[in-house]
Amino acid sequence: MSEWIDKVQAMWRRLRPKSIRARVTLWAVAVLIIVIGLWSLATTIAVREFVLDRDRDQAARAARLVVGDIVDSRYERLIPTDAPILWLQIVDQDTHEVLAASAAMYGEPALAVPDPESASDSVRFDTTVCAPEAHLAGRECLLVVGYEADATAYGDVWVLAASLRPTLVETATPEFVLVGMSGVLLCASGLVTWYGVGRALRPVERISAELDRLSASNLDRRLPVPSSHDEIAHLARTANASLERLSEAVAKQRRFVSDASHELRNPIAGMRTRIEVELSDPAPDPWARELLLTALLADTERLENIVADLLELARLDTGAVADSQRVDLSALVADEMVGRRNGPVIRVHSAGPVWVLVNRLRITRVLTNLVVNAERHARSRIDITVDREGDSAVMRVHDDGAGVPERDRGRVFERFARLQDSRERDPGGSGLGLPISREIAEDYGGTLTVADSDLLGGAVFTLTLPAEPGRLA
Repeated sequence: MSEWIDKVQAMWRRLRPKSIRARVTLWAVAVLIIVIGLWSLATTIAVREFVLDRDRDQAARAARLVVGDIVDSRYERLIPTDAPILWLQIVDQDTHEVLAASAAMYGEPALAVPDPESASDSVRFDTTVCAPEAHLAGRECLLVVGYEADATAYGDVWVLAASLRPTLVETATPEFVLVGMSGVLLCASGLVTWYGVGRALRPVERISAELDRLSASNLDRRLPVPSSHDEIAHLARTANASLERLSEAVAKQRRFVSDASHELRNPIAGMRTRIEVELSDPAPDPWARELLLTALLADTERLENIVADLLELARLDTGAVADSQRVDLSALVADEMVGRRNGPVIRVHSAGPVWVLVNRLRITRVLTNLVVNAERHARSRIDITVDREGDSAVMRVHDDGAGVPERDRGRVFERFARLQDSRERDPGGSGLGLPISREIAEDYGGTLTVADSDLLGGAVFTLTLPAEPGRLA
């Protein structure tokens, strides 16, 4: 049995339509076949039962009229009839003799008599009489309705009334009509489904063709958005938004590579120039060589810092997860600022423990970057405040420098972007400290912004992180 099932499944996989259009049309027609088949069967049964009940009711009304007529009188000749009920008889219950009849049944034996067992508790019986009985030879089937009557003139009798069984019941005309209508409906539905699905999927074909033309060199292309405002249009808009983000990421990556190459090229070129000059001197001066080695060491340190920053950015870009622990931001700032004696005066203000769930080394790096940046621009003083505001831990680094112009506040967080003042104060900087700090903050669901300091008049960098509940005992 399992082998046959496997064969049937394999055959279905081979014969199953490959396109969505054909599959949808096939399933739609299959479902319609089931629905129309059940509807046709139910309709045929219901129509036939309705027609039979209608004709039986007509015969029953005619029989009841006869019963009412013979209660006190007797028919002198034939029983009068009205179309369509032309077959009437009065039959003796005991002898089954026909005591009176209509013109259509004159001289004919009783159409039917009830079974004594089934009719003992009922005053009515229903039956169908058909050829080849002798008295119906050549006639169609009759629907017979009989009523029991106690007539003064006839005694205990059965009053029989009959009507022709409808042609609709005798033939398969309803089935042929319904099959024809169903076939037309199925063909029309299949064509409509085929056309409708094809029309609905036509934008998908255009989108697929446009996607085939996309490459890394032409990410500025966009997918056509149909005007139907349906799911396909939503898909096209979503794909275009994704392409826009991808294009921006690729452009950002290219700028990053270009800037990184430029930043690395300068110290490398300087180191090479100094080495070549030293090698070309036939009688090097020991004092000049010591200065050369000191300059090479400074360039090497700058290269090391740039490479370290690039590695940190690469880890942030790949979403590398660092181990996190509960850290008291206030205590962290106090510990890191102890012993910093060179440069402007640093003051730390905190109202108490402020807990955050972070990697301690990364947050220390953010703090160091912000303080180094403040030291570069401050005249004489830096204030660091740590507090909890609602569900957020907020650290602000104020300086009394010249501040950051509003037009440049977004640019300072771009990679390798350095303002003129920063280049003059620290020519060896890489321009990666603030971008790294912002990405670390965003990695923990926080923010890093810059504004004018209302405390010292210079710039204030505000780090916001989700706060943790107070430390548990």
